[in-house]
Amino acid sequence: MTTGLALDQEDARLLDAYSEAVTGAAERVSPSVVKIEALSEQGRPRGSGSGFVFTPDGFILTNSHVIQPGARLGVTLPDGRRLEASLAGDDPATDLAVLRISADDLTPAVMGDSRSLKVGNVAIAIGNPFGFSCTVTAGVVSALGRSLRSTTGRLMDDIIQTDAALNPGNSGGPLVNSRSEVIGVNTATILPAQGICFAIAVNTARFVAVRLIRDGRIRRAYLGIGGQTVPLLRKVVRFHSLPSSHGVLVMSIEPGGAGEKAGLRDGDLIVQLGDEPVAGIDDLQRLLTEAQVGARTILRALRGTELITLGVTPLETPPAPAR
Repeated sequence: MTTGLALDQEDARLLDAYSEAVTGAAERVSPSVVKIEALSEQGRPRGSGSGFVFTPDGFILTNSHVIQPGARLGVTLPDGRRLEASLAGDDPATDLAVLRISADDLTPAVMGDSRSLKVGNVAIAIGNPFGFSCTVTAGVVSALGRSLRSTTGRLMDDIIQTDAALNPGNSGGPLVNSRSEVIGVNTATILPAQGICFAIAVNTARFVAVRLIRDGRIRRAYLGIGGQTVPLLRKVVRFHSLPSSHGVLVMSIEPGGAGEKAGLRDGDLIVQLGDEPVAGIDDLQRLLTEAQVGARTILRALRGTELITLGVTPLETPPAPAR
C-alpha cells in the first residue's frame, strides 16, 4: 500500500524536477535576451520590447511591431551594455524583424524545432515586460497550429498558444522549452483574457530570419488586385463541381498589375490558383509565395456563371515603406 508520505515525496520530486527545468532554462537563455528601445531623434523613448541574440556575430530576432517607423534603435544587453542597433530586415506580415549589433562576448540562444512540440509541453517565456529586465514566466503549450492576423492584415499560420504570462514589453522575447531551446518568438496576448498568449513558431522565425539577413525583406508574389472573401451560389458550385463554397471577389485592379495583364475584371470570382483551390483571401495570400514571382500559372475564376481559365504571372510585392 502506498502511504501518504510516499505520495508527498513523489510530488515533491516532480515539483523539484519542474523547478529545475525552469530555473535551468532561465539561467541558460537569459544571457541571450536583450531589451530593445525605439528612440526618437532626440533620444526620447517611443516604445520598448524584447529580443534575443541568435548568432554569435550579433544578429537579434524580435517582433516587427517593436521596431517603430523612423525610430533609432537601442539595445541593452543583460550585462548592462547599451548599444545602437541597425535594422537588418523587417517583415510585418509575420511580425518578425532582425537587428544587428556590434559587440563581443555575445551568447546566442539555441534554436529548437517547433515540429516536435506537443500540447502540454513546458513553455518558458523570458523578456522585459514593462521594462523589468529578464522576467521569467512559465506555463505549457496550450495549442498548436493557431492562426493570428498580423498588422498588415495577412494571416500568420503555425502560431503557438501558451498560458505562460506575457505582458507589454515581452514582445520579441523567446519562448523556450525545458531543454533551453527557443521554440517560439513571443508576439501577442488577447486582452482582457488571461492565459491566452501567442508565439510565432521557431521554424517560421528561422526561415524568415535567414531571408531577412540575406535580402532585408521577404519576397512574396502579388496579383495587384483588391478583393474579399464571398460565398458562391450553391447551384454554380454544384454545376462546376467546385471544391469550395467560397471564393475571392475581385473588387479593384491595379493598372499594369499581374491581374490586369491576365485579363481579370472587377466582379470576377477567383476560385483556383495553380492546382490549389482558393476559398478566400487568406488562401490566396498563402499561395502567393516567393516561388510564384515571375512564374506563369493558371488562375480560374467565375465570370457570371461561366468558369474561365486565365494565365497569370504574379509580380513581386512592392517593398514596404522605409522604417
